[in-house]
This record gives sequence, C-alpha cells and structure tokens, in this order.
Amino acid sequence: MTRTALSIPADHPAFAGHFPTHPIVPGVVLLALAQQALEAQFGEVFAGLASAKFLRPLGPGEAVWLTSTATDTGVSFSLHREDGETLVASGRFLRTPRAGG
Repeated sequence: MTRTALSIPADHPAFAGHFPTHPIVPGVVLLALAQQALEAQFGEVFAGLASAKFLRPLGPGEAVWLTSTATDTGVSFSLHREDGETLVASGRFLRTPRAGG
C-alpha cells in the first residue's frame, strides 16, 4: 500500500460553480486528481473506473491522503482527510490488460 498527499487549491476554478455559498470539491475533480497521481505512480494509463463512492465533502484548500493497493486487474484507492481517519472517497481503477495475459 502506498500513501501520497494531494491537495486542491482554494482558488481551483471548479469552486466557482460548485457551490458558491458553500463550496466543495466536485467528485470528478477528486477522481481526476487520484487518477493522475496513480497513473504517474504506476507508469500506466488506466482502462477505466470500476467503482467510486463519495462519503464526505471536501472543502477548498483541504488536503487528503491518497492510499492505494494494486492487483493484476486494478488499483483500489481511498482518500482520507489529513487526520487520516475521515474517509472522503474510495474506488477502483481498472488496469489495461496486458497482451498475452
């Protein structure tokens, strides 16, 4: 299992429309950030997203810890607030099948 710190800047453009009076990080932004970090870590492009759950909102400037566990077919991930206890989101990306296997 690996652990990486990620953060979404408070001035990220997604906050302008999501939600102006109580901004939260859109799920798609969390997924994109996790996918980019994991693809860089594993040196591959994932085939898709098998599942995703969003459990707690994340506000502007809040950091999260990305943890992951890889198998032959996918990479499971979770995003926790800085306290390490509060689960924000989790899911699983699919790995691209390798030729001949």
